[in-house]
Amino acid sequence: MENAFAWMAWTPPVAVFFIVIVLMLIGMTVWELKSPTMARKGFLPIPTTRGDRLFIGLLVAAYVNLAWAGVTDLPQWIAASIGVLVLLIVMRWG
Repeated sequence: MENAFAWMAWTPPVAVFFIVIVLMLIGMTVWELKSPTMARKGFLPIPTTRGDRLFIGLLVAAYVNLAWAGVTDLPQWIAASIGVLVLLIVMRWG
């Protein structure tokens, strides 16, 4: 029987990516327990909570990375940096 995870390239950057996502979720959970959030209106067209903005920011960062990989041959770390910046902007003012 073939290993179910044989197709996944578990490189250090992939491991760091998943560890960071897990740490963000743990951090958001602790933050929510310490200080419950209320929906607010920022530049996004809907009222959002911190969790909503994190989810939207992660999706936008993923789309930035995918678009970058599809349209340019420049290093992917540039797209990752832009994605993190977009995530921070959405979390703060979204």
